[in-house]
Amino acid sequence: MKKIKNLALLMALTAGLTFTSCSKDNDSVVDEEQNTAIGVPQELVAKAQSLHFNTFDMQEASFEKPNGKIEEGYMIEGDIFMTRDQLMNMEMGGDITSKQYRTNNLVSNGVITIIGYTGNNSNGLTTKMQTGLQWAVNNYNALNLDISFQLTFGTNYQNKDMVVYQVQGGAGGSAGFPSGGNPYKWVKINSGLAPYSNNVHEHVIGHEIGHSIGFRHTDWFSRQSCGQNSNEGTAGVGAVHIPGTPTGYDSTSLMLACFSSSEDGEFNQNDITALNYLY
Repeated sequence: MKKIKNLALLMALTAGLTFTSCSKDNDSVVDEEQNTAIGVPQELVAKAQSLHFNTFDMQEASFEKPNGKIEEGYMIEGDIFMTRDQLMNMEMGGDITSKQYRTNNLVSNGVITIIGYTGNNSNGLTTKMQTGLQWAVNNYNALNLDISFQLTFGTNYQNKDMVVYQVQGGAGGSAGFPSGGNPYKWVKINSGLAPYSNNVHEHVIGHEIGHSIGFRHTDWFSRQSCGQNSNEGTAGVGAVHIPGTPTGYDSTSLMLACFSSSEDGEFNQNDITALNYLY
C-alpha cells in the first residue's frame, strides 16, 4: 500500500490505496514523534512552524523546471515547494480551527493562462495527465469564479501564468503558493501516477492548482488523511479560515494532504464554498 502526499485543493481519504498529493511509500513513513527536518537551518524550521506548516518531513529539495533549470529550496508537507526567500517573506494570519484554509497570498482576478507541457522529453505530459489537466480546469471554470483558466497544450510556456509538466517520482505532485497577485507558475506531476485512473490524475492536478492559487491543505492541522496526528497548536497565526466551511475533518475535500486510489477528482460542496468565497 502506498500513501501519496503533496499539495492541492481538498483530497479525500476513501477505500483503496491512500496517497498524499505528494507521495510516500509506507516503508518510508517517518516517525511522527521526531522532528525530521534534518539538514534544514533551524531558522527556516522555526519560520515554517510559526506559519503552522507541519515540519516533520521538511527537507531540502530541488525543483526541476521543463527547461532543465533547477531551483533550490525546501519541500514542506510533501508537496509545497518554497525557496528560502519565499518562506522567510511569507506572512499569514487569522484564527486557526479545523476548517478549510487559505494563505494570505491570493491571485488577482482575471484570466490565468495555463499550459500543459507536451515536449518530446521526460517533462512532457502523458495522455492521462493531459486528460486530468483538462478535467481539472473544466471543474474550476464551471464555477464561474472571478478567476478563470485558459488552457492550451504545447511547449511555448515562457509567457504562461502556469505550466503543468511531468517529473520523475512517486505518485503525486507539487507546486507552491501565489506571490504578487500571480499564481505559482510551476506545477509538477509525478510519473508515478501512471498506473492510476484519469480521475486520480484529475484529483492530483486539481489539488496542485489549488495550492498555486492560495489554498493550504484542509487537514494541515492534523494530516489525518495521511494517517498522522500532528497538530501544531491553535495560535492565532498560520492559516486563514474560509467562512462557510465546516468545523472538523472534511473527508472528501480535494485539498486534503493525502488522497486515495479511488478519487473521483471532483470538488465537494465545501471546496466550492471556499472557492466562491475567495474568487
